[in-house]
Amino acid sequence: MSKTPLLEIEDLCAKVADKEIIKGFNLTINEGEIHALMGPNGAGKSTLSYVLSGKQGYEVTSGKVLFKGKNLLKMSTEERAREGLFLIMQYPVEIPGVPVTTFLKHSVNAVRKHQNLPELDTMDFIKMVREEGKKLGISNDMLKRPINVGFSGGEKKRLETLQLSILKPTFAILDEADSGLDIDALKVVADGVNAEHNEHNAMLVITHYQRLLNYIVPDYVHVFADGHIVQSGGKELALELEKTGYAQFVKEK
Repeated sequence: MSKTPLLEIEDLCAKVADKEIIKGFNLTINEGEIHALMGPNGAGKSTLSYVLSGKQGYEVTSGKVLFKGKNLLKMSTEERAREGLFLIMQYPVEIPGVPVTTFLKHSVNAVRKHQNLPELDTMDFIKMVREEGKKLGISNDMLKRPINVGFSGGEKKRLETLQLSILKPTFAILDEADSGLDIDALKVVADGVNAEHNEHNAMLVITHYQRLLNYIVPDYVHVFADGHIVQSGGKELALELEKTGYAQFVKEK
């Protein structure tokens, strides 16, 4: 039975401040799949996530990216989010003056409007977000606070996971989702991510370390070095990398 591609990347090249970072990157991710992208610092993993999510300052010089059959590169950042692309950031930003609940309510209703669904009223939204937050150990008081202001690393990642759980994106990119997490927080975040995975969506997990992949188990693992994929395999490849490291994939400069 053939699978439906969600994300198709072909010969993608991109640069930042006139420096080429992504170099002929190719990858297809189908519905229901979890792919892990592993590699050394400076390989371009986070740059890839920013290019896909539409962050300013990252210039695509060639190649194409299709998301659900549509040209992703012609969409604005907001259009990509409404279409179902989501990024858990390595370093979530603080937004002073904007309460978590206000931000989440506007985000959810923007997606629902795009899907021709009725917007949630305040009471229904508050009920939903409190129920989902409770699963992640997020208190009602935390939901009232400005986004990420004064949050610990674990709290920031829980909040990112809460956004994932209520927005229910078609394709989620997890950029170093385990960064700054202790083992308990890691398990909570991983459980939250796994609860949202199903046969109709897909995920790209970007990480340095195999430990995250003990909890979010990938179907495929790719080694990313010098701006492109240099080796692919199953989940056992992550275990091999844990033993051997990335030195064999890094070119001498």
